[in-house]
Amino acid sequence: MKDRKLSFFLKSKFSGDNIFEGAVGLFAIGVLIIALLLFGELYLESGLSRNAFGFGFLTGSIWDPVSEVFGALPFIFGTLVSSFLALVIAVPFSLGIAIYISELAPGKLRAPLSFIIELLAAIPSVIIGLWGIFILAPFIRDYLAPPLSTYLGFLPLFQGPMYGLSMLTGGVILAIMIIPITSSISKEAIQTVPIYQKEGALALGATGWETIRMSVLPYARSGIFGAVILGFGRAIGETMAVTMVIGNSARISGSLFAPSYTMASVIANEFVEATSKLYISSLLEIGLLLLLVSVIINIIARILVSKLLRVEGGGRA
Repeated sequence: MKDRKLSFFLKSKFSGDNIFEGAVGLFAIGVLIIALLLFGELYLESGLSRNAFGFGFLTGSIWDPVSEVFGALPFIFGTLVSSFLALVIAVPFSLGIAIYISELAPGKLRAPLSFIIELLAAIPSVIIGLWGIFILAPFIRDYLAPPLSTYLGFLPLFQGPMYGLSMLTGGVILAIMIIPITSSISKEAIQTVPIYQKEGALALGATGWETIRMSVLPYARSGIFGAVILGFGRAIGETMAVTMVIGNSARISGSLFAPSYTMASVIANEFVEATSKLYISSLLEIGLLLLLVSVIINIIARILVSKLLRVEGGGRA
């Protein structure tokens, strides 16, 4: 009798379902452990820089490896400005692509267009960077910057000489890189809108554009917002492509024509040649800042999306 109870107990505890549940649970916990280890390693290894510069590391604008004076403000500035510029350029294109594929494109075009857009996300960033150096940067320097300077030169954003490799070029490259993910997720969000939502608007006499504007987009706004935030996170963390076209100059300028630097770029460019411990520690602190910024952005996005979902759920209820 005892042997039967023991056998039943072992079978129930080590059944296929329990083993599968434990395995996938370990995978999930493993991701959390990796993230904590990554944060802990960056925090510990950046201790020398934090002790040497304190909060001044965030507000300092001098980056001088020879004198071992390090301030991360130019890189924070370059990262945020180039990422916001990418959003300003990419969001209208992404939303237009998503609306066209979901609502307006002929049936035969929807699948090929979706495939091509998603295929763009698979292009290596170094290839896009090379295209940016040889094609995009000369085009912006010779054809886009002159009219911007002529007609909008009264704004500080479009003043000064244009050398091709600049904040503007970096923002355009980042926009090109985040359009696939933003448009793809926005398309999926728009396609979740129930058909009765559209039919109701059309039955009330709305035109096709009015149906999209008043019925489809409000319903899908939480998913679209999530897509924008994911694109923003991708832009912040992008390294090679933006490194190749942004100019890599550690200074703060109010002009988009001036070269700049990002947190990811300075790590990629200077980590190999960093010799002193303080130099390496400062670069690792920039990596820690980049990790924290990405986590904070995703947390804010989760909070805002969940609030939007609660509001929409309450409204529909």
